Amino acid sequence: MKHSYNWKFLIGISLITAMGGLLFGYDWVVIGGAKPFYEPFFGITDNAVLQGWAMSCALIGCIGGVFLSGWLSDRFGRKKLLILAAGLFVLASLGTGSSNSFSVFVLFRILGGIGIGLASNLSPMYIAEIAPANVRGGFVSINQLTIVIGILAAQLINWRIAQPVPVEATTSDILMSWNGQSGWRWMFYACAIPAGLFFVLTWFVPESPRWMAGGKGNHEKVNLILTKIGGADYAKAELAEIEATLNTNSNKADFKSLLQPGIRKVLIIGVVLAVFQQWCGINVIFNYAQEVFSAAGYSVSDILFNIVITGSVNLIFTFIGMFAVDKFGRKALMLLGAGGLAGIYAVLGAMYFFHLQGLPLLILVVMAIACYAMSLAPVTWVVLSEIFPNRIRGAAMAVATFALWAACFILTYTFPILNKALNASGTFWLYGVICIIGFFFILKKLPETKGKSLEMIERELTKHV
Repeated sequence: MKHSYNWKFLIGISLITAMGGLLFGYDWVVIGGAKPFYEPFFGITDNAVLQGWAMSCALIGCIGGVFLSGWLSDRFGRKKLLILAAGLFVLASLGTGSSNSFSVFVLFRILGGIGIGLASNLSPMYIAEIAPANVRGGFVSINQLTIVIGILAAQLINWRIAQPVPVEATTSDILMSWNGQSGWRWMFYACAIPAGLFFVLTWFVPESPRWMAGGKGNHEKVNLILTKIGGADYAKAELAEIEATLNTNSNKADFKSLLQPGIRKVLIIGVVLAVFQQWCGINVIFNYAQEVFSAAGYSVSDILFNIVITGSVNLIFTFIGMFAVDKFGRKALMLLGAGGLAGIYAVLGAMYFFHLQGLPLLILVVMAIACYAMSLAPVTWVVLSEIFPNRIRGAAMAVATFALWAACFILTYTFPILNKALNASGTFWLYGVICIIGFFFILKKLPETKGKSLEMIERELTKHV
């Protein structure tokens, strides 16, 4: 049956919720542009361990935020946790920017990481729970789009705030410059504006109808929200499907439920895909752009401009992924991403190995980001938000997102070590091997979920429970 959807309402609440993704993207990438300037300020320029800790400490908060989201979102709903995430983003941006000691800087980065963990789990999950099946992939991809917009915003703001740095500038010169004393602070302060807006707007978003239907005694409100989305017939059909799955799985949902045979199979798929999205290696280009581009022969000012180029490409190809995910399906795009990155990394590693520098290397980096942006970046979040049953979606998403951020921590923390031990060439070849492994896992294990309701996906994936 075809339904007439309230697109204005759907897009509005999806965009507000997806602001969690925008702040996630900004907070996650802003540190890369601030890195050349806060390191001299805190005196960690020659300390690889503290450099890695500064870049990766937010991930400890991410893991904590994911744990909180899984524990609390199935009990108190999606909306309250999103409001909490927004408040943490405001506090973290102001606190990080005003830090005068490295320990305080780390503390507020961890606090912001908790916000990232909450938002990265809840924003796509909420959108998946309110979007109609035939457009769910595109709507969940809105969250990835806002992540990319947040990344690009951070890159542009970093580039515009930072004053030009002479090629011959020493660490001492950078420390005593405006960039080293104040510029990096304003890069973090800027996040407080969208964070404050997110905090205010989230109060006007309705709670997830699927969460409210799960034994929360709010069926009248559920019916009102579903009716507002697609009309009375749509609400009746959706509510019937939701109740059918809830009645079939009437046991109380908790983390032990994830160990049931059929659920465990789906959880393993989700965890592997989450880990692979990080271990495919693309995030090192965003987080360690200074090292990646300096190895290619670029100065600090050139690096900041090149980062803006990569961010712009990231945005353009995210749009392509959004339109492709409901047309070509999830599996085809995931295979394209894994295979494409493996090939690009093979050539990129060879260019570093033979010390080729300049524009050709920048083009390959841009190709890698374009491939990732239209495939693994948005589609992984779409799949994770779709494959888990209604009654344990919060807990299962928490486990998968926990795995994602744990993998991201390992990736971010180990890159300086791998880069030193294997050089850039060996590091990217290693990521290429991981992409090949991911390609065959997706080929054999990932089911296609395009165009199916969440309840239909649940029945198909857990039919052997």
